[in-house]
Amino acid sequence: MGLLKKLLGICETSTPVNEDCWKYSNPNVEIALELAPELSEPGSAVRLEKKGLPERILLIKDHAGSFRAFKNRCTHMGRRIDPVRDSSNLKCCSLSGSLYDSEGNNLSGPAKKPLNPYSVRHEDNRLTVFLK
Repeated sequence: MGLLKKLLGICETSTPVNEDCWKYSNPNVEIALELAPELSEPGSAVRLEKKGLPERILLIKDHAGSFRAFKNRCTHMGRRIDPVRDSSNLKCCSLSGSLYDSEGNNLSGPAKKPLNPYSVRHEDNRLTVFLK
């Protein structure tokens, strides 16, 4: 990631191409995986963000094929989080560079608190992210 993007806190993870692949139904988020090809490969991720959603979410398909979700907010400066390529770790998109493990625990950098994970249920071709 370039220095300018880090200065501005611009994350590398994109939102889904098909915004209809997910919906917020208080207090959960439902994702139709058949409409989200971005999550088909281990190590892939998407950002879920739009008006009405109480928190930004980072949704990851980890290298074991399981899905994980986190509040997409670094505990240091509030910037977004990105998966680290070819790793199970997560990093802050800003210059602070806080690094977290796959469970959201802080590994290095200025952040002192872990990320906020959400429970995820995978049934058939659907995911449910439980925000509460």
